[in-house]
Amino acid sequence: MKTNQTRRKFLQLSGAGIAAGLISGVSPVNARTAPQPAGADRKLAFGMASYTFRNFTLQQTIAMTKRLGIKQLSLKDVHLPLTLSKEEIKKAVDEIQAAGLHLYAAGVIYMTNEAEVNGAFEYAKNAGLEIIVGVPEHALLPLAEKKAKEYNINLAIHNHGPTDKRYPSPESVFEKIKNMDPRVGLCLDIGHTCRMGIDPSEAAEKYASRLMDVHIKDESAATAEGTTIEIGRGVIDIPKFLKTLLRLKYKGIVSFEFEKDKEDPLAGVAESVGYVNGVLATL
Repeated sequence: MKTNQTRRKFLQLSGAGIAAGLISGVSPVNARTAPQPAGADRKLAFGMASYTFRNFTLQQTIAMTKRLGIKQLSLKDVHLPLTLSKEEIKKAVDEIQAAGLHLYAAGVIYMTNEAEVNGAFEYAKNAGLEIIVGVPEHALLPLAEKKAKEYNINLAIHNHGPTDKRYPSPESVFEKIKNMDPRVGLCLDIGHTCRMGIDPSEAAEKYASRLMDVHIKDESAATAEGTTIEIGRGVIDIPKFLKTLLRLKYKGIVSFEFEKDKEDPLAGVAESVGYVNGVLATL
């Protein structure tokens, strides 16, 4: 999926250098001075999918997200449980906001029955979310659409790759929702898309009309056996993908999701953020 290996190597090295600065130069105490991921001036906004920090507390997730200079946050339920009361959700959201972060989404939230659909939207409302990154069963899509309209909250359905029976590819999402209310769309996971043998840039372009959220990562191989790897070390053409988003004038969030090294993910995420900085600096 990559064509210019010399340019790729240069960008990888420049990104790694920026990442090294992030790791060595910023602590939770002085995190508010951390460099922002490049691209804000190019109309791309970056976030963190907290599944990256699934083995850490919400407080640790907030601190590490700040260290990376990222302001937008999408929380997995391990950090904001679906069972919390309205008051408990407000307390967590207040803590996130006090840290200078914006909770824009939550997920992936699975919806296997009507009660889970209803609960997900009430939870999103209580947290003030703009987007639910979700996986509703096919039979529940009409109810999910109804709730998206009722609550005026977007539902971005996440594609999960070759082993997923519901939504393996971006196309499998699009074909189910293309005639639904525009508040039902796609969360494009470019890693799982790559593992389907699909170019993420082509998928973003083809389904741009329904593209609500992006999970950015890299993969070791463009096959079902591919695994998450630091951005810039894998097979996804990240420069092409970022250029595609810019050309499409994508207005959503591009959230880093790093599934590798769950016990110590920060170095890998920092390298990934640095690589993306390096790419955007050349565009």
